[in-house]
Parts: sequence; structure tokens; C-alpha cells
Amino acid sequence: MSLRVGDPAEIGGYPLEARLGSGGMGTVFLARTSSGRPVAIKLIHQQFAGDDEFRIRFRQEVAAARRVSGAFTAAVVDAAPEAEQPWMATTYIEGHTLAQRIAANGPLNGPELRKLAIGLAEALRDIHRVGVVHRDLKPSNVVLSPEGPRVIDFGISRAVDQQTLTMTGRVIGTPPFMSPEQLQAPRGVGPRSDVFSLGTLLVYAATGHGPFDADSPYLTAYQVVHEKPSLGAVPEALRAVVESCLDKDPKGRPSADELLVLLRDLSADLGGTDTNGVGAGRTRDMITQHDFAVPATPAPTAPANTPAGTGTGSAGTAIGRRLRGRWRPVLAAAVAVAAIGGGVAALQTGAVGGNSGGDNGSDGEKGSSAAAPGAALPNGFEPWRETVPGGREDIPDELRCVARDDAVFCGGGSVVATRIRAQDGSRVWTAKSPGVPVQGMHLVGATDDTVLGYRFAAEDAPQDPSSEVVAVDADTGRELWSVPSGAQSMAVAGRTQDALVVGSAVVTVDASNSRFEARDAHSGEIAWKRPFPAGTQCAPVPAGSQLFAMCATNTEVDALEVRHPTLYPVDRASGALGRPIAVDGPAVPMGVADGRLVFLLGRMEGTALAGYDGVARVDPASGKVTYSRLGRTYAGTPGMAGGTVYVSGQTGLVTAFDPATGRKKWTRQTGVEGASGPAAGADALYFSSATGRVVALSPHDGGTLWTTDPQAEGLTGQENASPRVTVVGRALIVAADKNTLFAFDTQKPPKSD
Repeated sequence: MSLRVGDPAEIGGYPLEARLGSGGMGTVFLARTSSGRPVAIKLIHQQFAGDDEFRIRFRQEVAAARRVSGAFTAAVVDAAPEAEQPWMATTYIEGHTLAQRIAANGPLNGPELRKLAIGLAEALRDIHRVGVVHRDLKPSNVVLSPEGPRVIDFGISRAVDQQTLTMTGRVIGTPPFMSPEQLQAPRGVGPRSDVFSLGTLLVYAATGHGPFDADSPYLTAYQVVHEKPSLGAVPEALRAVVESCLDKDPKGRPSADELLVLLRDLSADLGGTDTNGVGAGRTRDMITQHDFAVPATPAPTAPANTPAGTGTGSAGTAIGRRLRGRWRPVLAAAVAVAAIGGGVAALQTGAVGGNSGGDNGSDGEKGSSAAAPGAALPNGFEPWRETVPGGREDIPDELRCVARDDAVFCGGGSVVATRIRAQDGSRVWTAKSPGVPVQGMHLVGATDDTVLGYRFAAEDAPQDPSSEVVAVDADTGRELWSVPSGAQSMAVAGRTQDALVVGSAVVTVDASNSRFEARDAHSGEIAWKRPFPAGTQCAPVPAGSQLFAMCATNTEVDALEVRHPTLYPVDRASGALGRPIAVDGPAVPMGVADGRLVFLLGRMEGTALAGYDGVARVDPASGKVTYSRLGRTYAGTPGMAGGTVYVSGQTGLVTAFDPATGRKKWTRQTGVEGASGPAAGADALYFSSATGRVVALSPHDGGTLWTTDPQAEGLTGQENASPRVTVVGRALIVAADKNTLFAFDTQKPPKSD
């Protein structure tokens, strides 16, 4: 909705665009960061600003939300809890709340319900792992984004390791979704209170009403504490799991991690279950079903006058009673399978790990080494962390890095380039940019003696080129030369790559977006200039040792609908363009596999990219183009390594494809939201988010080797970011938001709590 009379024009320097909603404690506005990213700003009502107790609670909310930065939650972007009128800005999540969705369309169906259950369990896992209890999980605090459910509003959450704020005479929460202990002894509430709330939420999503609904909040609270839940309309396969979440005793409920194991074992549509009430079909299920076994004798049907969901004879409740005592044996079996390299799965498939590419891969176990024993660390290496200040510290950005022996060169945002010592993170030199950076434009690259990056003109220097490619001496940091740069590669190729290093040369697009220019990277001496084909704009595309021009008509570029790009081989010595090769687009260049250029094909909804649904392979010798369709449309960030194409979704799902056939190799659900990658190491793939959270996956089957916790406060859920990880032998250099760099040994990754 639009802003109202009396609403502020900006908060904390963020211009406001719209009012998203208002509640008892504050109003939420839609705003933009300087780089154009949308954020949601919660502004506390003025009448609470002078309430010391409320300020303490709001500071706790900000602190709790900052600690949580994983899949399915909204990351904190900025906050001012001490301001005259406190506020907090978080990632803007587009979508209706669960409450709005149920009110408009009724209960969720089986696949939707299972997706919601798994997403919320993952959210609780991430929240609890950083020591936070949400305490107000309810339909209005769950946003159904296109990428999955997101948990918002940590207004009454608390850290497990912090003293609970005394709220004299107040019950904080929403009774239909509160746990018994939250109503009886709120100071002692722990993580399993959130699990109880999740159980009530799933009943609501499945039926349109809560399991303890009554005519008044007082009766509802009484039923939460004393009565059995009403579960008759909950799908049978889900009912047993929900019943265990709703155990009156917190010790009888599963943890979030345990809950995930159970939910992932359910069939995709919550139907088609076997007599044990557990979905069949995956190897791991064969392990868990052994623990879930129940007698084959059919249970008697509940009498018609038995309260729904309370009959002792229903299969769902029978299973529920057995489940409650079996969390740890089931998990112990799963851990044991992982420890012996795949157990039954390895016997059946002949491959360690044994994941055959199902859509529901687990996070796996940590501790496996992601680097081959022969990989070496830089001499004198110790884990380190460094923040690189740029020319515009008010607009922090992410860096991107390349390694040359013991030197790491990074650039991006307001940093043209910097040289870092790989062993300890100390900076040798830094070249800064004074202007407002363009999102996604990072380091161009490096040769043996030269580093190349982008510089943006300051607002008070309109006579300067808006953007330049700058060459810097690798040893001293001295600027060697600069040249104005164009900026149409994103429109043409879906990649922000207007300049690239090719051998000892650098190829740029000129400022008028009309030609390529090649120079010696160190001296700046021009080797050749080549105009674009008439009526087109082009982007340089690397292909191993080869160079291509990817071009589109001015009409398509101006309309932001490049659907018919043309490829031209480029002679690296003269710049001469070879025979044109037409490609059905939209197409995003990925790399080279078996001597052929690989492109992911996009599916558009209007001018917006909905995802990728195909692969194109171009044979440079013959000009032949072959196309393959993917099984469905995959949204997220694409990448390529080792001849395999990957798409990492906003909610942490990584899928691997064979570029020759479009066939899915494997899928792995990770806890790294908005990951970019992959970066390839010794028998490992690394994906990382803006928060610095890293996951190492096996390239063979997608098995999780290890995952780290966030290392920086950053926006999550980004798409189309370039890889943030640089591999230096056995060490990883990771770039995160706010110009943060950190490094660690892949055999000793930071522990994830």
C-alpha cells in the first residue's frame, strides 16, 4: 500500500517506497538500499520509544535476528535500536503470509504442506543452532515466498544463553500457537517450545484451524495445557509426526534436526504411505523404517463418537506413540550409515554416499575432509579474517578474488583491487574507487604482473568516465593505466563481464558500447580494436583458451529481451570475427565441456527471468548447436565446474546437470541460502553466501562434507552472484558482505554449532 500522510520519507537514510503493514508495536515499510536492493524496515511506534522495558526487548529482537542468517529467515541489513524512534531493516521477502494464504484459498494440499513443513523445520534448525528460541511461531510470522517459507519477526525471541526479560503480569505470545510451558512458565521456555508451535502451525495449514481452537483465548490456553489435540483432518502420514511435536512434555518432542529426518522420509504428496505410515522409495528410508516398524495387524477403526485425532486405534496415533521413544535410535542409525560411507546405499549403488539424485538429499554429516591429502597450505598459514576498506565505506560491497602463488588479489565495489597475503590476510596494498559501485562488478582478473579492476567516478567529478577498467602493478599497487568501459554485458549475456583477461592481454568494451579493444595488460598498449556487427551490442565470452563475442540486436537489448543472440569466434591476435552462430535464447554462458561451449537457457516471464529450463551446446568448429531440456524450470544462481552445470536456489537447494543431455545428476538441500558457486577444490565443490556461510559438497553425488556458520552480516537470498570462494591449495579464501574476507583450512573448517 502507498505511504500515508504523516509517514516519514526516509528512515536511517533509506528512502521509503510503500507501507507494508502496521501492528501493535510498529509499522513496516518497503525501502531501498543505495544499490537498489529492497529491504523491509520495522519502525517502532513512538509511544514505545520511551518504555525502557520495551527498548530492552527490541534490542534483544535485533540481536536475535542478527544471529540468525540461514535458509528460510530474513537477514538483518541495518538497525538503530538506540535511535529516538528505534528501527530495524531486514531483507525484503515478497509473498503472502501463511495466514493470508489460508484465509484466501483454504488449507494446503499434500505437496505444499510437506514443503512448508520441511522449510519451517529447517528454519527452526538454523534458529536453534545459533542459540535463539523464536517463541512466536504463528501463521502471520511465516511468509510464503516463491522460494519457500520464511520465518520473520523475532520480537519476543531470546537467546538461550541470555537472561530472559521479566514481563511482569504479561503473557507474551499467541495462545493457539503457544506451548504448554510457554503458558505456564515462560522463563523456562527452550527450543522444543518452537517445535510444539510448529506442530500447531502444520495442523492449521492442513485444516484451516488449530489443534486446540476454542471459543475464547482462555479456553484455548486451557486446552493447550490439558487437552489432547484435534488431528482428525490432518493427513495420516503427517499426523504421527505432528502428534509427537504436540507432546505436552518438551522432552517427548523431537528437536528440529530430528524433525527434519522424519519429515524428509514422508512421501512427496503425504500419501501413498506403506502400512508403517512412512513414505518408501529412498535407500535411507530402509534404515529408518526398521525402527518405525509396527505390527501388521490392522488397527480398529475409531468409534464415530470418538473425538477427532484422539482415538487409540488410529494408525496415525499408534505410530505417533512409537515415534516418540525412537528419535535417538533412528538418528544413531543414520549417523552410523554416514560414518561407514553410505551403508546399504553404497552396497546397492557401488558408490560411497549412494545418493542417486533424489530431490530430498539430507545435509549429511560434517567431518569429512574436502581436500585431498596431497593439497598443501600456504607457508605459515593460519586462519584469518580481514575487512578491506574501500573508497566508499558507506556503501560496503562484496569482493571477488583470484590467487597467484602466495598472493591473493581481490576487488569489487569501492575497491579497485587489493593484494592480500594468503598465509595471514595482511594487506600489501589497496587501490580504491571513489564513486558509487555497480552491483555485481568485481575484479576483472590478474596476470603474472598486473591486476585489473573497475573504478567508478565520484558524484562530484561528472567529467570523469562513469566506469573505467584500471590496471595496477601486482607488486606495488601503482596504477599503470586506465580506460573508460562500457556496461552492456549483463543485458546481452546475463553476466556482468564487460572486461576479461585473456592470457597476458585484457579485452574491454569501449565506453560507447560499440567495439572491443584488446591491450597488453601491463603496458596498456593497444593490440587491436574491432567494431561490433552493425546494429548490435556485444559481450566478451571466454571459452578456455578461445574468445567469443556474444551479440544481440539493439532492439532486443533496449527491450531487455535478448532471445536470439549470435556468437562469433574472435581471433585473439587480430580481433577478426569468425562465422556467426545463432543460438535460441535467452542464453547464459557457463563454460566449456568436451570442447563445446555450454549455455543455460532461461525461461522468461515478461522481462523477468523465471529460471533455467534447458541447455545449449555449441561446437565452435562446425557451428552446430544442440539443445537439451531440463526436467523442469530451476530458479537460482548458475555455475559450472568439472564439466558439470549447477544451479543453486535461494533456499539452499543445489542441483547438478549433465550439460550434454540436461539430465539431473543429483540434488542436495543445503543450509546455505542464496549460495553462489561452485569453486572446485580437490574432490570438493564449495558454495558460499553473502553471509560467509560455506558448504562443501562431493562432486560425485552431492554429499555434504561440511558446512560452516555465517561469518558476516549480509543479505541472503541473492541470485546470479559470481562465486565467492577462492581455492589456494588446501586453504579457502571466502568473500562475504561488507568487504569481509576470511580464510581457513579445508581439513579444519570452522565448526558449525
